[in-house]
Amino acid sequence: MTDRFERYVAIGDSSTEGLEDPDGAGGYRGWANRLAERVAEVQGSLLYANLGVRGKTSREIRDEQLAPALEMKPDLATVFAGSNDMLERGFDPGALQDELARIFGSLVAAEAVVLTFTLPDLTGVMPIGRLLSRRVRAMNDAIRDASASTGARLVDFAAHSIGSDPRLWTEDRFHVNAEGHARIAAALAQALGLPGSDDAWKRPLPGADARTRWARWVETGRWYRRHLLGRVWPGRADTESLRAKRPRLEPVPLMLEATSHGR
Repeated sequence: MTDRFERYVAIGDSSTEGLEDPDGAGGYRGWANRLAERVAEVQGSLLYANLGVRGKTSREIRDEQLAPALEMKPDLATVFAGSNDMLERGFDPGALQDELARIFGSLVAAEAVVLTFTLPDLTGVMPIGRLLSRRVRAMNDAIRDASASTGARLVDFAAHSIGSDPRLWTEDRFHVNAEGHARIAAALAQALGLPGSDDAWKRPLPGADARTRWARWVETGRWYRRHLLGRVWPGRADTESLRAKRPRLEPVPLMLEATSHGR
């Protein structure tokens, strides 16, 4: 590891917030917390803030989270945005690329190491994954182009089949589970060159999906009723009242390290 980081700020949507990775205390842990814990373990200390809020688009993240993040003068920042843009009816990949380039570029100009990542293929993850595949590819191209133009470091999950294993996703198929968050954190740790990091996050899960065809059919019907209709019929949920879970830089408690690294 060549860099030492003093201030890590994570910005983004529900993925950055940590849904659905319960922390055992009524909140969410998530890959950003897990990454902060790993950096703190290696260095002995780290200040960390998480401004991620579920439901936010790239424009909202730039408008609401970028300035507070810059005020904290981070030397490490993670940004994940685009999933909510992609689900909007008028999704514009060019506009997404512009927003991401402004976010990445501002943080890089402030001398932060910036990490981001693409979304894996959702074809086998959710029932409408095939219908979304074109949008996912366009979103990923926007992330890649914005990273290349600004110097942000990219972890390209779309290039690895492990991210498309439905066992890494929760019932809603829009959020990864605890193992999924652990894999993301491990990939980002490798991108930073943290001691002890490797490419084990790419390895397939053992065994195979044991669900029967009938079980998959039942799950598909339940998913349409519980998770798809509630997203596309009423429109986007109001996120104005939601607040970041860790709005200020605070030390990362090293006592949490017994449960880090995906264990």
